[in-house]
Formats: sequence, structure tokens, C-alpha cells
Amino acid sequence: MLPLSHARAGTLPLSVGRADGPCYIACMNDDAVITDQPGPTPRRGPAGLILSGGGARAAYQVGVLKAIAQLQRERAAEQGNSRIARRNPFPIVVGTSAGAINATAFASGADDFQEAVARMVYVWENFSADQVYRSQWAGVVKTGARWLTALSIGWTFRKWFKAKPKSLFDNAPLAELLARMIDTSRIERLLGNGVLSALAVTVSSYSSGQHVTFYQTGRPLEPWTRSQRLAIPENISIEHLLASSAIPFVFPAKLLNLNGRHEYCGDGSMRQLAPISPAIHLGAQRILVVGAGRMQEPVDEQPAVEEPAYPSLAQIAGHALSSIFLDGLAVDIERMLRVNKTLSLLPVELRTETALRPIDVLVISPSQRLDAIATRHIGSLPTPVRALLAGVGATDARGSALASYLLFESTYTRELINLGFDDTMTRKEAVLGFLRQS
Repeated sequence: MLPLSHARAGTLPLSVGRADGPCYIACMNDDAVITDQPGPTPRRGPAGLILSGGGARAAYQVGVLKAIAQLQRERAAEQGNSRIARRNPFPIVVGTSAGAINATAFASGADDFQEAVARMVYVWENFSADQVYRSQWAGVVKTGARWLTALSIGWTFRKWFKAKPKSLFDNAPLAELLARMIDTSRIERLLGNGVLSALAVTVSSYSSGQHVTFYQTGRPLEPWTRSQRLAIPENISIEHLLASSAIPFVFPAKLLNLNGRHEYCGDGSMRQLAPISPAIHLGAQRILVVGAGRMQEPVDEQPAVEEPAYPSLAQIAGHALSSIFLDGLAVDIERMLRVNKTLSLLPVELRTETALRPIDVLVISPSQRLDAIATRHIGSLPTPVRALLAGVGATDARGSALASYLLFESTYTRELINLGFDDTMTRKEAVLGFLRQS
């Protein structure tokens, strides 16, 4: 059993027992546990793709998909079958936050894997902040400056605010981009002809505190309910994507219909206790999880400081966002490892009598610190945005984690795409092993 601290850069210790070998997750009721017990050869059951949240960091996911598209082309050439390159290797797709946008963009074009990925790469390689939120002086002052003023001394002038500011940025341009980029009507057709089996996106309700998974399937599937979590069958819309990607404080919440009740919902990474669970419920027996940040920071990379400066607002905000976007998956896996250790203490004959089903899981996450990369590209942000972020300390190295979620600029997103591509190609054999089961 490998402890979490022994994770290789860019990966989690999911290859238990042998290098790059399969790891099995046993599903008991709702949750899953990793088991290193010998099992059958990797299953040929439905494959799931899980794309986590992270704002602009989600460009990394596109780099991973770009590499997989290349590997699919290589497989097609080797086998002399061009259809392999276009075939969708992930019939079950689950996304959270910006990952929900990527998941839905991919799912809407899943009948041609190469074309779907190429479109996503084009968008992310040519990003600018004004495609996501209003970045001119007028827009920044109207939302960000007013929001910060209301936060600090707004109680004095509250009667002056006819329309209370809802967030740091106005993401109306994102809604327009998504409407152009994603044809959600195609999803139902692809589910009907079997190209897709399921698509799910997650949100968090500010009104009820529930973590909600909206899912759309080709065949009827009973919704599930767990503690503080529920699933709702519903056609995925742009409104769901805007809610799922509404980073707390940064973007405004959206009003959604939750089983007949209208509730304001925000980023799906909040209160996400079991990120892998929806894919398992939807029938995935093999899962590729693509993160948008390092799951474990090596201690020796932390700089030694005798007298650290008090953290800036941006540093604290970046730390909070990391807890929301990154810690859920790592904690979920740690919990799985602890339960797995308990199961390993059971006699073999008792383990074989359980109804647990094995699931092959592969996790790919950045091999480099994305906030360190962001530090090199903060100058690419529009001047009004840079000025606003400078006020809370997000333009210096200590506060760059916050900026890394908002840096929707091509110089940054292209570097993340390249990193995702390279990290995936570094694990080429493991990824090919996963794809061969499709």
C-alpha cells in the first residue's frame, strides 16, 4: 500500500502493486474504495471521464484530451482503421465547475472525438479574459470595485446601492461564448444513438446547502440521494454550466429548478464530498480523472522563510479556492485508501462474497505548480483587471494562486495545454492501456 505522500509528480498512487498497473475501486452502496487485491484483467465496461474544477486552470484538461486524441490517431494508424481515431472513448462524462463546461463541450461533439477536441483546443488556445468576464474599466468598476466597496464600507452607503453587486466580475460574456460554442440539443441525440451513455454536471445550492448532480442519460436511471447530496435527471443547459462554474464571490450564482424549488446555485466544487461517485452511479467501470491542480505538494518545494509576512487577501482567497477545487478529490482518495486497508484485513473468502465491483481508475494531474506558472503571465491580464487584483495582492507571487483561476489569457492557457499534453504523453503506456479497453 503506497501512502499518499509517495505520489509521483503529476499522479496519485493509483497504480498499486506494480508500476502503471491497474488499480481497482470497489463500490459499496454509494462510495468507492481502492483495493490492491488481485483482480481480473482491466474491464472492458463503460469508461467514465471526470473533469474537475479550477477556472482558467481547466485549460490543462484540454491538453490531456489533446494528447489522448493523438494517441487515438496513432492507434488508428497502427490498426489501419481510421474510425478508431474518431470513436468516443468516454461514453460517461462528468464535469464540475470549469470542468463541467469542458465536459459538456466534449459531450456535445462526442460523435467525432478528434473534431470535438480540436474545437476545445482552438477556444482555449485563443482565450482572452473579455470572453469570460467584463474586463474593461466600466465593467470592472461596475462589479468588482462596487463589490469591494460594499464589502468594506458598504454598510455606510447601503441605501445608495439600488442594485447590490453580486460578485467580483460580471460573467455575461461567458454565457454568450457558451451559447456559440456548445449545442446542447445534440446531447440528447448522441445519447439516443449510443455515442454517449451519460453526461452529468454538479452544482452547489446556496439556498439548501445541497450538493446536486444534474444528469442526462440514454436510458432511464433512478436518481440517488445521499447525505447532503442528491441527483436530478434533467437535460443539461447553459444555465447549469454557468451555475456549476460560478466561483464563489468571483462570479454570480444562478437560479435553478431543483425538483420544483427554485434555488440559487454556485460552483459545483463546493461541498463536493465524493467527486468520483457520480460516474460510478452512472455505470462507469473504468474512470479517467483529470485534475486541475497538484493533489499533493512535496514538502521540499516549500520555501523556507524565517519570518513569513502576514498573508494577503489574495493569498487567503487562493488557499480557500484550492481547498474547494483540489482537496475534495485528494481527500476522497485518501478515504478510499483507509477503507481499503480495512477491507484488506478481511479473509479472502469473505472478500469474494461481497457484491463489490472492480473499477479501473487512472488519475492525471499537473506535474507543476499552476500558481507558479500563473506568476509569469499576470502581465497578460487587461489593465483594469490587473489593477483590481493588485488591490488584494493577487499580482505578486504569494497571491498568484487566486490569479491562476482568473487568467483566461492565451499565453497562460497555452502553457497549461502544453503541460497537460506532456504529462499525458509521459504516461503514454498507462493511457494506452486504458484506451485499449474501449
